[in-house]
Amino acid sequence: MPSIRLFHVSDLHFGRPAVPEQIDAIEEHIQAERYDIVAISGDVSQRARAGEFQRASSFIRDARKVSKVICVPGNHDVAWWRSPLHLRGSDTMYEPYRRYLDHELEPVLRTPGCTVVGLNTSQGVHARTLTWNVRDLSIIGDLRRSQVEHARHEFEASPSGDARVIVMHHNPVKGELSQRHGLKHTKQILGAFAAMDVDIVLCGHDHQEAIHYVEHTREGTVISTAGTVSNRSRGGRPSSVNVITITPDEICIVTHIWSTADHNFVPGPSECFARSSHDSA
Repeated sequence: MPSIRLFHVSDLHFGRPAVPEQIDAIEEHIQAERYDIVAISGDVSQRARAGEFQRASSFIRDARKVSKVICVPGNHDVAWWRSPLHLRGSDTMYEPYRRYLDHELEPVLRTPGCTVVGLNTSQGVHARTLTWNVRDLSIIGDLRRSQVEHARHEFEASPSGDARVIVMHHNPVKGELSQRHGLKHTKQILGAFAAMDVDIVLCGHDHQEAIHYVEHTREGTVISTAGTVSNRSRGGRPSSVNVITITPDEICIVTHIWSTADHNFVPGPSECFARSSHDSA
């Protein structure tokens, strides 16, 4: 397989929290670097409003001039108040996202050497996402078994040796500062990802950048959590994005941190992980 260069950004929060200087820098960076893939792991809006989605649509349109782009909804992109507890079904909650961004909530992107499957973890307010903490209302993510099976089917349809990438919004690994998982049933879900030989999960939601390696009995899964590109970073940390290179042998992630002195995102912490073979898939 060829080397894959992937730009991972999350939690853009177009609207009041967005920082125009940072957005401009990212857009210029994407045009200059011409990545194979730009992955956006949700929360492109702040309140699921038309104007916010229109700005996000412009961001995606420009990125598609030089790269393949995949985007999934975040919890801020779901108008859950239209159907609390899904009493009016789920379609009405996603109508603004679908109207302005993409009708497909779980897109699949294929490029030579890599298959990227988007999973929608943003289910609004539902019995499956409720907790005893009222602050979790509309915040917690969830994946159903049918969604995991959908991902398995898509990966099995890909060429042997393809890098297998999941893009979803909610973080399946506990945040350092938040000390919370964004996703319910993380142990089972990460186990299912390992069973289907997922190389890397791209997520956000926690508003703190992180790179994790989750070890399993058979092999490990790399988790790339991109920080927010807005004024909502956790703990006052600077905004950040992740740049990922996938080769036949390894996955390398470099976190790029916003520098007020440089008025740009500059390379920061990096980690590399050995890839496992998918020849038996």
